Amino acid sequence: MNVGTVVELWRYPVKSMGGESLDTAAVDRRALHADRMWAVRDLELDAVTTARRLPQLLGCSARYVEEPASGVGPGDVADVVVTFPDGTQISSVDRDSMDARLTELVGKHVALVPLPPLHDKAAYRGVLASKKDIRGQFGIAEDEPLPDLSMFPLRKLAELSIYATPIGIFADAYPLHVVTTASLRTMATYGGDFDVRRFRPNIVVDTDVEGLAEQDWIGGTLHAGGVSAAIAIPTVRCTVPLREQPGVSADPAVVRSISQHGDRCFGVYAEVADPGTVRVGDAVTLDMPERGAVAESLGRLADRFKRNALRTGNKLLPR
Repeated sequence: MNVGTVVELWRYPVKSMGGESLDTAAVDRRALHADRMWAVRDLELDAVTTARRLPQLLGCSARYVEEPASGVGPGDVADVVVTFPDGTQISSVDRDSMDARLTELVGKHVALVPLPPLHDKAAYRGVLASKKDIRGQFGIAEDEPLPDLSMFPLRKLAELSIYATPIGIFADAYPLHVVTTASLRTMATYGGDFDVRRFRPNIVVDTDVEGLAEQDWIGGTLHAGGVSAAIAIPTVRCTVPLREQPGVSADPAVVRSISQHGDRCFGVYAEVADPGTVRVGDAVTLDMPERGAVAESLGRLADRFKRNALRTGNKLLPR
């Protein structure tokens, strides 16, 4: 089934900073080539951090000094240049200046760090979030329930309870993030400036379908150019999209609309099924699996079990 056309491709050299718009991108087993190969580490917490904790990072953008070689990956990254909110540009080669400027920007001791080797799992460890942390990051009041994360596989939740990011990429949860122009148009009708840059997608699909089109793709396989991606789960949104970023102003209505009309979700996460090359202008097709009544029933039972397990886990989180 033809579902649209690739209209934008984005790569983010540094986690939580603005990225690069591309015309063509290779996608390997890890992710879109050279995506999120650097991050900022909180030296006080001794963990990789994000704009959810340090929103000042959103004022920065990053680009590679030159196109990264095909072999780059965990433990072997390419140098980047970070542009700070005042226009200052610093290369990752000058680590002392970079770290000093980042520390000044966020008001605590931090450092720019490259993607560690796969065997160095300790370098990926995160900080156990408290209920207060989660409420702050998602803009949730004290009398509201914590966000529903039951769409995540338990294995993924277990990984993210230990590590700040999945091993091998400085992404929040999955290698690829897909958004459609249909969702951008639909959500904008409810209120807010739905500039695509707020949502940090890797692939933007232009489609004339109305509504939150990509939510109907979950469980299917998307094909574009030589790349296939298994659409895994909807993307749960924190408060990052409402904040000011290069080229877009702060707009609380964005997250308010997503919370009320998208159940806190916007866009979808995907796994790389088949690596290859994708280009702006490529046709996008979708394969959906056939599911029988028994499979549907078992799926509902599994979801119910998972939600109950998560509720129990939430009660055990520190306040």
